Amino acid sequence: MNVDNFSFFVIAGFVAQLIDGTLGMAYGVCCNSLLLSTGVAPVVASASVHLAELFTTGFSGFCHWRLGNIDLVIFKKLLLPGVVGGISGAYILTSIPGERIKPLVSFYLLAMGLYILYKAFRKGIPVPSNRQLAPLGFIGGLVDAIGGGGWGPIVTSSLVARGNAPRLAIGSVNLAEFFVTVATSATFTLAMGLIHWRIIAGLVVGGLLAAPLAAFTCRHLRPKPLMVLVGLLIVGLSIRTLYQSPIKIALIHPIVTQTSQTIWR
Repeated sequence: MNVDNFSFFVIAGFVAQLIDGTLGMAYGVCCNSLLLSTGVAPVVASASVHLAELFTTGFSGFCHWRLGNIDLVIFKKLLLPGVVGGISGAYILTSIPGERIKPLVSFYLLAMGLYILYKAFRKGIPVPSNRQLAPLGFIGGLVDAIGGGGWGPIVTSSLVARGNAPRLAIGSVNLAEFFVTVATSATFTLAMGLIHWRIIAGLVVGGLLAAPLAAFTCRHLRPKPLMVLVGLLIVGLSIRTLYQSPIKIALIHPIVTQTSQTIWR
């Protein structure tokens, strides 16, 4: 794929933001995966995505605020820890490959996605809980910067799994993400400079076009279907990441070896 294809990245930004603004996650994951598939280095991909998110998350957060999708208690508790985590993750990524922690994050997200599906289909209404949001915000910001995405999947999925209304969790996380992205992007820029402006501009244009539609969709979807969509998305992304990671070999090889020995005995 030619990284100078502006229209391609506009479409990619639109689709990614439509998913992210509606489900509260996956903009960074989608865009980062796309850039890596074109041969862009992980640190460059993460920096480019976060610079694009400066515009998309800001506008998305504004749209959610205007539509009443914000819980100020959740937003305030996530804000500072998320910023600190984002700065820390950006600093780490400039010196340590983020691929090493992706399998661990994917295992966590897989379990969280399955838990959300359980919550969606069980009888009774879960009691919302906003305990320990500071550690959650820090971990979300840290993983997001290192992996080029992960703020939404970690923070939104945890909030929804705890029983918070999906639209309020999604809106609050989207608004907090803007400030986390500002801190993360500033750290990347100071360390690396500004790069790949054509990619960034395409992602920004597509994201801005999708943000109002995504916020409107989020507000009008019923909680249960939205929880199911969130759960399925997290499970799918986690399985995909685990399948593509080196840990797959470590997990599968012993099983294959044992099966072969059993057959040939």
